[in-house]
Amino acid sequence: MNIQLQHVDKSFGDQLAIDNIDFTIPSGEICCLLGPSGSGKTTLIRLMIGALAPDKGSVHIGETKMPNMDMLQQIGFMPQNDGLYEDLSAEANLAFFGSIYKLGKKALQERITEVLNLVDLTNDRNKLVRNFSGGMKKRLSLAIAILHKPDVLFLDEPTVGIDPILRRQIWDQFQVIRREGTTIIVSTHVMDEVLECDRAALVYNGRLIAYDHVQDLLDQTENGRVEELFLIAGKEEVGDHA
Repeated sequence: MNIQLQHVDKSFGDQLAIDNIDFTIPSGEICCLLGPSGSGKTTLIRLMIGALAPDKGSVHIGETKMPNMDMLQQIGFMPQNDGLYEDLSAEANLAFFGSIYKLGKKALQERITEVLNLVDLTNDRNKLVRNFSGGMKKRLSLAIAILHKPDVLFLDEPTVGIDPILRRQIWDQFQVIRREGTTIIVSTHVMDEVLECDRAALVYNGRLIAYDHVQDLLDQTENGRVEELFLIAGKEEVGDHA
């Protein structure tokens, strides 16, 4: 299921947070929203999932204009902050969120087993979440986001604060989910994570400064590093305000 943003603006008070962003994410790909903290990545995700409405322009998932409550069954969302119930077990957390998606009892139990296995928490299914490490909470949040087999999965800074080994494991899990046909949008400020993705949207001060296949973006740089594109954008912005 593809995602299309057409000339989207979003302001908070007098602050323009998203400035005329226009691009399309093809179905079945991983698209990286890449940019420094405060660049507008989380606002973009909130616009795409329908938590915010644009001031101008439009957002579509497939043929459906967002916001649209009917799309919630087809969207998975993993927020920056783990929205977990600390006094419940991993399995109980999954059962609670599964009830929201109205999965049948037998189907839900089977799916809980599947997602716990995918995120390597099978042996911890009955452990209280308050006894989980930060990395385990990240993996449980991912399991919740994919529990209902969404067509589109949004991941907001999913690897912040975790060690490199776990980061590699989580990206491996994203690749498995993508191979099953899910469109994935992941925001990050970790520049090397762009190499895990099919396409990248580079966001700087609320503006889209580049959008293309990852390799095509890297080919535009002298040193093969995506940071160079942000340095160029920064110099241009300084020039615009000189």
